[in-house]
Amino acid sequence: MSSFGSGDLIQNFGMSVNTSITTIVGRVLGSPELKLGDPNRKIIKLTVDMEKCHWNLSGRSMVEGKPIEYWGILDFTSCGSYKYKLRGKEFIQKLIGKYKKLGIYMQEPIWYEESSMKILASYDLLSELLEKINNICKYNQAHLQLLLCVMAKKSPGYKYLKWISETKLGIVTQCCLSNSANEGEDKFYTNLALKINAKLGGSNLELNTRSPSIAAVVATVNWPAANRYAARVFPQYNRSEKILNFGDVCLELVACYRRMNGVRPERIVIRDGVIVDTKVIHPFEFDFYLCSYYGNLGTSKPTHYHVLWDKNKFTSDELQKLIYEMCFTFAKCTKPVSLVPSVYYVDLAAYRGRLYREARIGMQSPKSTASSSSKDASSASRTASFELGFYTLHADLENIMFLI
Repeated sequence: MSSFGSGDLIQNFGMSVNTSITTIVGRVLGSPELKLGDPNRKIIKLTVDMEKCHWNLSGRSMVEGKPIEYWGILDFTSCGSYKYKLRGKEFIQKLIGKYKKLGIYMQEPIWYEESSMKILASYDLLSELLEKINNICKYNQAHLQLLLCVMAKKSPGYKYLKWISETKLGIVTQCCLSNSANEGEDKFYTNLALKINAKLGGSNLELNTRSPSIAAVVATVNWPAANRYAARVFPQYNRSEKILNFGDVCLELVACYRRMNGVRPERIVIRDGVIVDTKVIHPFEFDFYLCSYYGNLGTSKPTHYHVLWDKNKFTSDELQKLIYEMCFTFAKCTKPVSLVPSVYYVDLAAYRGRLYREARIGMQSPKSTASSSSKDASSASRTASFELGFYTLHADLENIMFLI
């Protein structure tokens, strides 16, 4: 039997196959100039090395570091026979030392709570514990900026922790594993500081060029830096591509932008996450491929972008440059990422919504016989899906990047 493309079979259809690899012309976009800070609170400019395509914070800092005066530690490894118990004093000193190197003030924690992984896994016990910590700090007239939660391992109780703190108490939490904290690598503490600073409303870095404001289910609230986001979490029908109340959410986020900046955004760009811009793209639609990150072993995979509607009339060059440079502003790391950050933040917000739903189902699930559990769990699932108030964030957190 003849092989496809070389025998008589394909020729009978009047077809031929070119066995040569298609050559595609791509463009190399120059690295953007970034704005960072230094430990003396001065703004410095940095051009990213095209070879390594990343930067580090050695001798540098965030462009706007948020001081931390009131924070606490909730140590879930201190009670119980865990292999990796947190070395608390060492952990605190290393974290404060990292902040000092970055030129950002960080006070000793005002609260250290010893607990266990069993309490983390119980909604009732965890809720009681978090409320106790919150009430004691409020009684002492100290509103917690951050509660750093250390776990021995990943736990299903994570969803309860996030739901209680983010919707009921208004406490920003940052979770980490005790093993990573005890190993004490500088990279771990740098990444921890980046995430905490972004959650508290700081700015890790900025592009040294102006960019339009961008809105999605998460929306930028600062211009021209466009690196702080407000998120809205709300439920959706299963397997539906249409976002419920999308217009209302956009209007709310525009109002948030106006409150924080005094003006409405001049432009709104809506992105939906799923460069080449010839040959392998659609023949008449506006789409392109962009590889915005560096793969050490040649495993880089381009992202395929589709422009659904362009009211701003961007040229290909303008839009590709904008998206490429935005990929350098992801708050969790010091290198460009493969996808424009607003889409990452959307995914994080949607994941948080799923966690809240799972937390609700876990709270509603009956402790009865196995025969009734399946039916009741299904009913609980349907109820949890559309309790809109259950997904509403606490007012203290709704306009900050709590989801990092």
